[in-house]
Amino acid sequence: MALFLLLPFVNNCSDEQPSEIPLTYDSSSQKKFYLGLIPEQDLFSQKARYTPLARYISENAGVNVEIKMLSRYGNIIENFIAGHLDAAFFGSFTGALAIKTIGVEPIARPLWLDDTSTYYGMIFVRKDSGIKAAADMKGKRFAFVDKATTAGWLLPLNYFHELGIEDYPSWFGETYFTGTHEDTILDVLNGKADIGAAKNTVLYRLAAKDGRLLDELQILAESPAVPANSLAVRKDLDPALKIKLRNLLLEMDRTEEGKEILREFGAKKFIETTEKDYDPVFVYADKVKLDLKKYNYWND
Repeated sequence: MALFLLLPFVNNCSDEQPSEIPLTYDSSSQKKFYLGLIPEQDLFSQKARYTPLARYISENAGVNVEIKMLSRYGNIIENFIAGHLDAAFFGSFTGALAIKTIGVEPIARPLWLDDTSTYYGMIFVRKDSGIKAAADMKGKRFAFVDKATTAGWLLPLNYFHELGIEDYPSWFGETYFTGTHEDTILDVLNGKADIGAAKNTVLYRLAAKDGRLLDELQILAESPAVPANSLAVRKDLDPALKIKLRNLLLEMDRTEEGKEILREFGAKKFIETTEKDYDPVFVYADKVKLDLKKYNYWND
């Protein structure tokens, strides 16, 4: 008798089909959408640059976007782990790190006005420093950006290795982290540091306002090209919202409102971005024997 009574329940379970991805997103289920920004520039400039884009996403994706400014690069991973962020504009290193450690999914990145969607790191000195080789660097002061950047960390590590500098803290008189690409560039320009490493896009953006940078700084080395800051979302984000965000960004350049926001942002359009675009970072990390899956940047 008991088995007979259970038959309808068993049949119902066996006939159940896997749920499909919804075609539309119910915005009533999402009160806030937290968007993280890394400290590439000073916090005020960074927020001013991204606020119009955040407003555009809010108005067109049916979510209430709230920007969270992060004090340092590593915080972006910590916030995702803590469940406080829904998406973030990751740099190439933090993007690669987040893909390997917490499974974020990159969806789009900007195509800048010069038709580039990548950047590269640069190591630079003042032209009057006399620094050209490893021996010239001994006892000097080196400015990094952060231990979670390609341009401001991976590039220098590989550069030191190629120069035969295996114990860089002992080789240099002092090393320190500025926290932003802007500060590293300005520290070298103004003589606070002898050598620095930062991304080319920030250096040339500053150079457009201050001609001293190109006149007084000399580039010693460059990294491979890596993806520009890309928007990536948490792996468990509503699939319909994920698709809506991707399509919204990829189609921005097709509307007058979108074109205006892109002009303010300094880009032509957004292009699709996937995990494969981060292959140069994965390869670069392997070269300096850095395991991204185990990398504990706040302790290393």
